[in-house]
Amino acid sequence: MTDTTTEARLTHPPAAKAEMLVRRPVTEVFAAFVDPAITSKFWFTKGSGRLEPGARVRWEWEMFGVSADVDVLEVEPDRRILVSWPGEHGPTTIEWRFTPLEDGTFVSIVNSGFGGDANQMVGEAIGSTEGFTLVLAGLKAFLEHGVRLNLVGDRFPAGLEN
Repeated sequence: MTDTTTEARLTHPPAAKAEMLVRRPVTEVFAAFVDPAITSKFWFTKGSGRLEPGARVRWEWEMFGVSADVDVLEVEPDRRILVSWPGEHGPTTIEWRFTPLEDGTFVSIVNSGFGGDANQMVGEAIGSTEGFTLVLAGLKAFLEHGVRLNLVGDRFPAGLEN
């Protein structure tokens, strides 16, 4: 007889991954993530500074009363960004990769290093995938069309239970 209460076992740690083509030059797409004056137009509402190696910056989502301290581990201009930020069960890493293409820039975001039990890690990876997909869609709308969709703010409207 199988014990259905046994915790799920993972064969490899889960990671969140979101990717999208943004039809803008790589320098412009890269700048949108390192410069909080741009990032605040499609993701968080306020950032304390640019992403530079060794920096610690604070990102704020004022509509939710939430902030995160982000440690910048590596920055390769127009190619890659690696940061560490707080996860639900300890810090996780986020890696952005920027690949220039003839018709724009392919952006890949991977969030990994989730903690907790198997179910908690999978839950965090799923939530992070959803979040970074919204971030990329907002980035695309803003850079390609100048439209601020407010996707992150509208994901959790006031008055609804999560």
